[in-house]
Amino acid sequence: MSAGLARARGRPSDDEAHQAALEQALIRAFWQSIGRHPLPVMTALETAARVVGTLYGQVAQAHEGPGGCRCGWVPDPDCDLIVLEANLAAALLQPAPPSLARMAVAGQA
Repeated sequence: MSAGLARARGRPSDDEAHQAALEQALIRAFWQSIGRHPLPVMTALETAARVVGTLYGQVAQAHEGPGGCRCGWVPDPDCDLIVLEANLAAALLQPAPPSLARMAVAGQA
């Protein structure tokens, strides 16, 4: 089955599934850390933003020079920052998905 057909039937592509797994791992790590070592909200979010910047730098460095990754991505900090900022803005504007922890109990199982 082609990737297009898989997505048309509601199954995420491998990339989408991998992105979702990474997103969940990062969210889980953030909340576990906050639970163990509470911080003021903006301090925690600023730290997370710095970590994204650090990760970008590490990945960019891994793509430099003759021994660098040959996947074809070429770091462009100016353009990449615009993309990262746009994704941050899109996430802020998107309504939060419903959380089972915040839903009212509707009955018994």
